[in-house]
Order: sequence, then C-alpha cells, then structure tokens
Amino acid sequence: MSTRIAALAFAGLCGCAQPPVREAAPAAAPAPPLAPVNIAHRGASAYAPEHTLPAYRLALEMGADYVEQDLQLTRDGRLVCLHDTTLERTTDVEEVFPDRAVTIETADGPRRVWPVAAFTLDEVKRLDAGSWFDAEFAGVRVPTLQEAIDLVQGEAGLYMETKDPETYDALGLAMEAELVRVLAANGLDAAATRTATPVFVQSFSAASLRRMRDLAGDTYPLVQLVGGPGTQGLLTDDGLAEVAGYADGVGPAFPMLLADPSRALAVRAAGLELHPYTVRAGQVPEPFDDATDLMVHLFDELGATGVFTDNPDLFPPAR
Repeated sequence: MSTRIAALAFAGLCGCAQPPVREAAPAAAPAPPLAPVNIAHRGASAYAPEHTLPAYRLALEMGADYVEQDLQLTRDGRLVCLHDTTLERTTDVEEVFPDRAVTIETADGPRRVWPVAAFTLDEVKRLDAGSWFDAEFAGVRVPTLQEAIDLVQGEAGLYMETKDPETYDALGLAMEAELVRVLAANGLDAAATRTATPVFVQSFSAASLRRMRDLAGDTYPLVQLVGGPGTQGLLTDDGLAEVAGYADGVGPAFPMLLADPSRALAVRAAGLELHPYTVRAGQVPEPFDDATDLMVHLFDELGATGVFTDNPDLFPPAR
C-alpha cells in the first residue's frame, strides 16, 4: 500500500468554451494537505477494457492509489461495475439477447438500447465485456462491486460513483442503500479497515450524495462531480459553499480549471478536496508536453489533491 494511501486514510479522510492556456493560477495555490493521489479512471482503461477485473488488476500493478468503479444496478438489485446505464457499448448483449432491446428517442432519432436494469445479474454475467476492446480480452465479464472489492481491498483505495441514481429511483431500486450495505458487509464502515482500503464515493447527483450522508454519516468522504448538465454552477463561490455542506470534495472536468484557474483556488479555499477528471495520454491539450506534464500542472499550479487518469502509469513521481 502506498504512503499516499496510508496518509489519506489516516487523515479521515466537459469541455469549456475557452481554450486551455498554460499559466500559473492568479495567486499561489494552497499546498495540498497530502501527497496527490493517483485515481485509475475505470481502472487502467487505456490498456484494458474499462470496468473489468483485468483493468482493475493492471491499475494496481501500475501503482494506482485508488481504482474507480462506476456503479449500475441489475434488475435483481445487484451492484455491477459499468459506466453506461445500458449494455450495448461495452458488451455483446445485442447478440446474446437480440430481442430484449427497448427503443428510446434521442436527438439523432430512435435508438435501440439494452438497459442494465432490465437484466438479472445472472444474465449480465453471460455477456462478453472484453472483445469490444481487443480480442485478447474475449470472454471477460462485467464485475460485481463485490468482485471489485475482493480484488482491490488491502491493495489500494476504492473510488465509487453512484451513476444515474435517478434512473434507478424511478424503478424502485435504491442504489445508495445497497452501496452502504455492501461496504458494511466488507467491514469498510470500520475506520481500521479503511486504513488499508480507503473509500471515496462520488456522484454528479447532489441528491445521491445527500442520501449517502443520511445513510452513512461522515463514514465515507463524498465528492461532487462537476461538468455534467446542470452542475457547472457548483464551481461558483455560492455553489462551493453549498457543496461544502454535504460533501468533502469536488471533481471538476479539468478543462474547466485550465480555463479559469481561480476556480481551483476557490475549491481549496473552501476546504474541499480537488480531484479533476480525466487525463488521457491521447488527449492532452496544448501547451502541455504529455499527460504527466498536465498532471504536474494540476498539482503544482492549481492545488489538485488527486487526479483521474486512464493512464495511471504516467502519474508523476513523488517530488
């Protein structure tokens, strides 16, 4: 376990209209209270299919301090690790269950989708979640949250997102309650256990984070994601004051901070952790040399206390 993880556990704890400009923040950024943490976005997702055990395992091998799990719920109420609320992008569901699609209306017209919540866990486990990425990963399955915990616990931290919780609310499925239950079943509600396996819970949904606080108190640090529809205002001074009332940090899309470095300073001044997303080696904006260079800027100039990256192996060395 890295010293960054031990320190953080002990402490108890997209796009923007303006082009990014490499410049120092308008005032000296406050020093992060702890060494910045390396958060493997969907696992080491540049190198293995996102949200699969191979991606999580590779993230651990690459030295990630935290491994991220986006969460969805199956029809029988089981938490699985998947980014989308539907299965077709990252599995072969269209071939295995061709007659189980539903048609939704989108801006581009009708589209057939296979919602996770329409399938039991046993059905989801029949799907190939690796071939879409590379034939090398054929037959890899969608992991449950429990399987992710079994792999990561004791090796790194868990960084979970309640994904589209309103979708599940409408179906009578309580994502936050199930998450709290699973964490407690693994002893992660105990401070001593979280020394080896610290936990963050994040969401774009303020309502979801408030429910987590109601259910678990201050047990798990909560992070408000910023950058999705209707969330940009949370980076204003008033918005940050509101966030500080129910969460411990914010996770903005990093271009928002490059466009307006004062927002990074405001986050830290509000006493909140700053975990921007997502640095990808293939999508580094000018004038940064590479993903490592960009992350150094986020830490040293803007005061970020962690960063989400598809490339945990490119995380800057300790300085």
